[in-house]
Amino acid sequence: MRMMIVEDNSMLRDNLLLLLGGEPDMEIMGSYGSAEAALAQLENEAPDFMLVDLGLPGMSGIELIRLVKEKHPLIDIMVHTVFDGRDTVFAAIRAGASGYILKGATPRELIESIHNLCQGGAPMSPKIARAIISELQEVKISEEYILSAREKEILSGLELGNTYKELAALLNISPHTIHSHIKKIYEKLHAKSRREALTKAKRKGII
Repeated sequence: MRMMIVEDNSMLRDNLLLLLGGEPDMEIMGSYGSAEAALAQLENEAPDFMLVDLGLPGMSGIELIRLVKEKHPLIDIMVHTVFDGRDTVFAAIRAGASGYILKGATPRELIESIHNLCQGGAPMSPKIARAIISELQEVKISEEYILSAREKEILSGLELGNTYKELAALLNISPHTIHSHIKKIYEKLHAKSRREALTKAKRKGII
């Protein structure tokens, strides 16, 4: 496995060279302190794998990842950084990173993560994996609260105190259809009554 290291901290870069260079299946093509230096080398030869820090001088690690994946989509890239904010994590993944390991990982964890990624995995530090799961769960919850235009009309009618029959007449649909819509509204809002549905809808800014 031919790999490239991009890390601006010279001491850490040397430690990574020593650690990873000692692995029998890893060949270090080069280590660089900036994105610009790494990109210049890529014009001559491309590695199989890149270990990239995000807080680089000049061009950011995220921009480096994006440019590398545009020109060399087959290169596997793993982030190795101290940054664990959600926005940063998702920006790196959207740019093309397939793994995200925090610098607090042990040497053995880092080596195993590199092997995992190069075998088709997507290794992530536990804290990063938890952040991604939380984000996806929040998206799912928000999607559950999305009401159709018709459902919003009916909910607004309920807020005005209209009965099912009155709503049916106003919207020119059958009372049975009104009942079906309201049942769906209750399911989406996890409500068991008109009052609860209206309270949750107001809290979520739906009406």
